[in-house]
Amino acid sequence: MDSILIILLGILLRLGIPIGLTALAVWFLKRLDARWQAEASRPVRVKPLSPPCWEQKSCPEAKRAVCIAYQEPDIPCWQLFRKKDGSLREGCLACSIFRTAPIPTTT
Repeated sequence: MDSILIILLGILLRLGIPIGLTALAVWFLKRLDARWQAEASRPVRVKPLSPPCWEQKSCPEAKRAVCIAYQEPDIPCWQLFRKKDGSLREGCLACSIFRTAPIPTTT
């Protein structure tokens, strides 16, 4: 009877420890991924463009009133117009404002 308990304990340890470590690694990686996803979805705040894009493109007042870039002047317009998957629109990639913007730096 003791030998059966020892065998069962050995099997439990042999399987339980790797399964427990794997579950712990999955939990940690899911938390890390959630944090990275949250950081990636936040727009980067940089020094506002001077002059702002709506002045550079001579947008009329009617268009400015509904433009999200005009309503959020602290965020570059291409950050606000990103697609749901995070990629930039083709129009932003070809835009002279995007191409000549300074590269943001972290301090």
